[in-house]
Amino acid sequence: MIVKRTILTLLVLVISIGFAIPAAASGADGYTYDFTGKAVPAPPPYSLERVVYGNDAQAGAFHSPEDLYVSKQGGIYIADTGNNRIVVLNREFQTELMIDEFEHDGKKDTFNQPSGVIADADGNIFVADTQNRRLVEFNAKGEFIRVIGEPKSSLIRQGFQYAPVKVAVDQAKRIYVVSRGSYEGIMEFDPDGAFNGFVGSNKVRFNPIDLFWKRISTKKQRDQMQQFIPIEFNNISPDEEGFLYTTTSEENSDRPIKRLNPSGEDILRDKGYFPPQGDIHTLKVGSAPGSSIFIDVAADVGGMYSALDSKRGRIFTYDKDGNLLYMFGGLGSRQDTFRTPSAIAMFEDQMLVLDKDNNRIAVFEPTTYGSLIREAVTALYNGQADRSTEAWQSVLKLNSNFDVAYIGIGKSLLKQGDNREAMHYFKLGSDRGNYSEAFKRYRKDVVTDHFGTIVFGILAAILLIYAAIKLGRRNIAGSHYEEIGVIKNPFYTMVHPFNGFWEMKFERKGRVSIAAIILLLVVLVTIIKRQYSGFVVNYNNPAELNSINEFKFIVLPFVLWCVANWSLTTLMDGEGKFKEIIMATGYALMPLLIIYIPQTLYSSVITESESAFYYLLDTIAYIWFVWLLFIGTMTVHQYSAGKTVVTMLLTLVVIGIILFLGVLFFSMIQQMYSFVMSLYQEISFRF
Repeated sequence: MIVKRTILTLLVLVISIGFAIPAAASGADGYTYDFTGKAVPAPPPYSLERVVYGNDAQAGAFHSPEDLYVSKQGGIYIADTGNNRIVVLNREFQTELMIDEFEHDGKKDTFNQPSGVIADADGNIFVADTQNRRLVEFNAKGEFIRVIGEPKSSLIRQGFQYAPVKVAVDQAKRIYVVSRGSYEGIMEFDPDGAFNGFVGSNKVRFNPIDLFWKRISTKKQRDQMQQFIPIEFNNISPDEEGFLYTTTSEENSDRPIKRLNPSGEDILRDKGYFPPQGDIHTLKVGSAPGSSIFIDVAADVGGMYSALDSKRGRIFTYDKDGNLLYMFGGLGSRQDTFRTPSAIAMFEDQMLVLDKDNNRIAVFEPTTYGSLIREAVTALYNGQADRSTEAWQSVLKLNSNFDVAYIGIGKSLLKQGDNREAMHYFKLGSDRGNYSEAFKRYRKDVVTDHFGTIVFGILAAILLIYAAIKLGRRNIAGSHYEEIGVIKNPFYTMVHPFNGFWEMKFERKGRVSIAAIILLLVVLVTIIKRQYSGFVVNYNNPAELNSINEFKFIVLPFVLWCVANWSLTTLMDGEGKFKEIIMATGYALMPLLIIYIPQTLYSSVITESESAFYYLLDTIAYIWFVWLLFIGTMTVHQYSAGKTVVTMLLTLVVIGIILFLGVLFFSMIQQMYSFVMSLYQEISFRF
């Protein structure tokens, strides 16, 4: 009886814990990414409206359908691969046309696993008849027109097996084919079916180590190695402007989605926080490890496009600049998820997803949240700035963490000429490119309105600087130390390092207290720089800034350098005392102290294209610091230049050893503490 009660109690406890644990987020839950790469929850942009099976469309059950296309007239074309047929549905998702056999050269012909289908502007249907290694064209009524067979050309490598899987037709009636194993690019045919060549080849990707071994190997060894070949395309989809969206199957591709012009050049814009690549920062473990794998792209209105990820069954929608607007979908057994998604298409504002294993079409319609985003994007695309702003503001009421909404409002304000307010919204959306453009226009307006005052201020500043320099030179004349004093000596050492460090050591003019003050001031100006630099150059996350960390990351290396250098030079006949090393290292920090303040001020009045000088100041400060540290080390220890370089490099090695020993020591202390606590707990339980 006691055993039964115990088992019952444990069962209740397990069930209670199960209910207490939050359910994992389903694949259908929406999210976006902020500028730091963190996934931010978002309302669902689409909801399932209906599911269409072949029997629902009066076409019989689908069997492993591979491709889906929606024409401008509303015709829905399905490559029903397993049934070796093409099914055309009308706007009500009822079968309007079915092609499973046709007359060819006086004989009846059939498809063999057709994997791609598309219709041109005239309604002519092009089918990628994969296993028959050909394209077949029909008119809008399904009547056979012609067969475009395997191309013959010197451009095609020997042994290539032509197997068309996807087909597209542009406005000029050119035909583009994605063939299995065609890593040279997309195959282009003219309107008459003649092969023109390859367009849009992907770049070759290789491991540098493999390349090195390939260079030094013999020809026989190279023949046995893996070849460096471009990534092949897996799909192609035209848009209304005559460009071609393409996708590739390889993981971690730098450009998984491309938008090709007629010359084969990629013109896809990627001005978002991250390139259009689906999920970011993905793990290499789990049920679906690695990056997203896109298998289809559907062009949408307003420059938007949606990409289908086969790995996790998610749909990512981007605007024309590459900003992620929303995401939905996922793999699963629910009606609004997929088992093996194979194709995607836009049907007005609805989204159709073809599920190969479920043999159905899932029809999604936009929610209020999704409709507002679509309205905002298309309104701005069509030049309706006021309407776009209103829509984005409504979006923010539903999702206040949506950075792209702030960017959208900023773009609308920029079109209206409200540059200052546009700057505010671009900053909220962390869009430095557009912020820079708005700031440039705002700065031009300010200069135009206050030109006289600005010129007068610049002239006054120049005169003050000139007067200060003249006065400083007059004071420096003669014996600098008696007139300048120990407080001003670090400034002299900056520009006269040999004299300054010599007098610091041999005339005892340096002060450890001044070196410490310089160190603390460098910490202070570094904190100011990181927190208050201009937006266009400040990529720090305000939520992660910590003044204590800045203190540790500057003071700790300073102390480690001094200790390591003193420890090393004691064994290398160095003449420098520990306090002299501290003074030399502290005085060498002066360029950072002098440059950081004006650099921070300068960063607030520049645009992104003018930031090169800001980073140049960083480079000058660090080089100046290393130069002063080199001279200070050489003077303090009375080393030659070569021995000083060796000493500084060895000092870095000693710092690494000290850090290693420190980590080892604290690890041992932690293990000893854990052992003592375990022993204490064991003794406590026994007594």
